[in-house]
Amino acid sequence: MIRGVIIMNDQGKPRLIRFYEFQPVEKQQELVRSIYKILCSRAENVSNFVKVDSLFGPDVRLVYKTFATLYFVFIFDNSENELAMLDLMQVFVETLDKCFSNVCELDIVFNFNKVHTILDEVILGGQVLETSSSEVVMAVEDISKLEKNSNSIIPSIPGWQGR
Repeated sequence: MIRGVIIMNDQGKPRLIRFYEFQPVEKQQELVRSIYKILCSRAENVSNFVKVDSLFGPDVRLVYKTFATLYFVFIFDNSENELAMLDLMQVFVETLDKCFSNVCELDIVFNFNKVHTILDEVILGGQVLETSSSEVVMAVEDISKLEKNSNSIIPSIPGWQGR
């Protein structure tokens, strides 16, 4: 099971935090700080997989990848394959790139609802839903169309005449 997804900048400021098991806000902040410390202390030529038993308990690992100034972090247990998680992270980033035309930190900050929608199309409840970035982009476009249509339609109330 996927335990969480975090996007943070290279200064440790979280841009997206999604845990699939309840964590109090204080604990989330503590975990983000701890993960940032771990990632900053790692050399560039080491593996992107980290055992984080001390933070999340036994058999929990994280995989991370740096894109420009952002760390993308997936936290998962031993029921998930490490390479599959790295591939899923790549799908997530590719989808963000397609939706935002070369995604950057500001896209994530100012379009957080869309980023959460994209993540929900890829992972829901800690389970992988979709691994095709094209399918995710189509689903996000459909959701955007529905949102635009629902905002433009004023529902009529039978028997009401503006009194």
